[in-house]
Amino acid sequence: MRGAEDECDFLFKVVLIGDSGVGKSNLLSRFTRNEFNLESKSTIGVEFATRSVRVDGRTVKAQIWDTAGQERYRAITSAYYRGAVGALLVYDIAKYLTYENAERWLKELRDHADANIAVMLVGNKSDLRHLRAVPTEEARGFAERNGLSFLETSALDSSNVEAAFHSLLAEIYRVVSRRQIAGQPEQRFGPSTVIEPIRVLPTQPEGERAPCCRSV
Repeated sequence: MRGAEDECDFLFKVVLIGDSGVGKSNLLSRFTRNEFNLESKSTIGVEFATRSVRVDGRTVKAQIWDTAGQERYRAITSAYYRGAVGALLVYDIAKYLTYENAERWLKELRDHADANIAVMLVGNKSDLRHLRAVPTEEARGFAERNGLSFLETSALDSSNVEAAFHSLLAEIYRVVSRRQIAGQPEQRFGPSTVIEPIRVLPTQPEGERAPCCRSV
């Protein structure tokens, strides 16, 4: 028997990218399990977790993928991005280099992901305001120049974590809805129409998604 978590109208794959240590894994665990681990270490393999939310009265299931330490070796493959319709590009507000590297991550994302992918720039660890190295307005300017949405979050105290994921999922849903209204055939959606999980150490047992879900 399938639980309520399996019943959905849409299934969206979202990827987390950014330098090692910026808090991607804790953003994932905070949003999907409401957990935070101060002793969090880089994960071996690829992790993903899911959570369903309501957007405009429809149930959207987010399948969120974490780079799981691969970014330390710049070993992320195109398979990681395949099928992604959204991305959170994360930096640490207390480490300027992680913000500088956002430009490289954005280029890699656009080289490998679907051209219509929705992207949000996330300045994580906003609780470290006393150690801030990246001015909010500077990051917001970078986001505006590159057509990204922007928020600062804290996985530690939960600030804006829900808002960041909900905002991104709502943006993806609006894009999908516009395509449907325009009558665009599904086959023209590009690589984002199919989710092809990398079968390496998922955080939860594998299982087939509900037939009601439409991956886009």
